Amino acid sequence: MRSIELFTGAGGLALGTHRGGFHHLAVVERDRDSCDTLRLNVKRKDSTGVDWPIIESDVANVDYAVYPESIDLLAAGAPCQPFSLGGKHAGNVDERNMFPEVFRAVRELRPRAFLLENVKGLMRESFGPYFDYIIEQLCFPHIQVRIGEGWEAHKARIAEQLAFYLVTNPLRHSDLPDRSYSVHHHIINVADYGVPQQRHRVFIVGFRLDLAAYWAFPVSTHSEDALLYSQYVDGSYWEEHGLEPRVVPERLVVRVKKLAQKPKPAEKRWRTVRDALRDLPEPINYERHPEFDNHVGIPDARVYKGHTGSPWDWPAKAIKAGDHGNPGGENMLRRDNGSVRYFTVRELARLQTFPDEWYFANSWTETRRQLGNAVPVKIAEILSRQVYDELKRLTFTMHPERVELMASLG
Repeated sequence: MRSIELFTGAGGLALGTHRGGFHHLAVVERDRDSCDTLRLNVKRKDSTGVDWPIIESDVANVDYAVYPESIDLLAAGAPCQPFSLGGKHAGNVDERNMFPEVFRAVRELRPRAFLLENVKGLMRESFGPYFDYIIEQLCFPHIQVRIGEGWEAHKARIAEQLAFYLVTNPLRHSDLPDRSYSVHHHIINVADYGVPQQRHRVFIVGFRLDLAAYWAFPVSTHSEDALLYSQYVDGSYWEEHGLEPRVVPERLVVRVKKLAQKPKPAEKRWRTVRDALRDLPEPINYERHPEFDNHVGIPDARVYKGHTGSPWDWPAKAIKAGDHGNPGGENMLRRDNGSVRYFTVRELARLQTFPDEWYFANSWTETRRQLGNAVPVKIAEILSRQVYDELKRLTFTMHPERVELMASLG
């Protein structure tokens, strides 16, 4: 199935949707360093498996008329800084707010589906009215904003036109379904789906109305309770890693006692930093490892208030981009003895579920920025695979002769 991706960055969402079954006709990114990462991995296509046309450009300059009408998926992770808890909180008035370009892409491409990602701060109360507007504009992208019209006035006009559609003869608006979308959104903690990191992001999925698609966000497969059970009830976690059992932390005593009185959780356990990095050797400062790319130690990590690093035996804290690639020391490993060191680029990539074949060519500072902004590959693959499966089901439902053909071919 054919797809186009905007704001590609280092390629986390793009690689996930690629693995989910989509073929990118174009990936668009204006940042030169991020494009260097993408180009390098396309050159290494024998190991990475990707061969994407890369457009190094601002999305505002992209002409969608050159692409075929039958685009299956539009994927985009618009810049999160306008809505990030760590940013300036400027929201819709921030010049980096690229949602209007997402609306244009949906309107002009009319993809069968779209998959969008952003920070959970987008849904906090202060941005609530604008988030509602985002969803409504994605539902009806053909109702364009007028020159000089603010988003509040545009939002009101969308509501007026929708009311008009509903009270007039639907047959007069038979083109509405193939220009409008059913839109679903959900905040996901990626640790609940097997990513070794606690990272809460909002995902928005839409299907064109004429498809009559069904969508529900996938049920979580991993849980915190399952991790605690494996660590402090049956001890299987420590046995798996060849470690002596640990004493239950005081803050968890009551909770673990309750877990011990119940059956073992059905979900898989959360994956930890130790799970993700278990086969990586301890890095050496300034020295490249002969076997693992991007596994170079970085000195001078230190703890200070609010930045204490991630422990071995818990999912990592959310990997951050920070200002100009400096996340303030948050991207650190905290050892059992309380000492800390920076995660290497390869370790950060593992925590973001990039494969070891994915190479980062830029400086450590620049690469941290790319990784902090990336969508974990695994969650992108899970969500896009479900979109792919639904589109495939709809294709066969709408064209039963294809089912007969596939049956005849065995």
